[in-house]
Amino acid sequence: MSSTWYPIIDSEKCTGCSACFEKCKKGVYAIENEKPVVVYPDGCVTGCHGCEPLCPTAAISYFGDAATMDYCN
Repeated sequence: MSSTWYPIIDSEKCTGCSACFEKCKKGVYAIENEKPVVVYPDGCVTGCHGCEPLCPTAAISYFGDAATMDYCN
């Protein structure tokens, strides 16, 4: 788990479906004002994209994603 990799939610795109909150068992998300927010970024597993494909509006990106891709290539 790492503070160099964590999800970022685009609040403009987020519809509040809570799929990411329901998927993540690491405590990364909480619900505030009926929408998920990242409250514990250190809980996210480095490289995990588990919540991203569940988001119907593509509102989730990841801090550290570009650095991880550069490292892998």
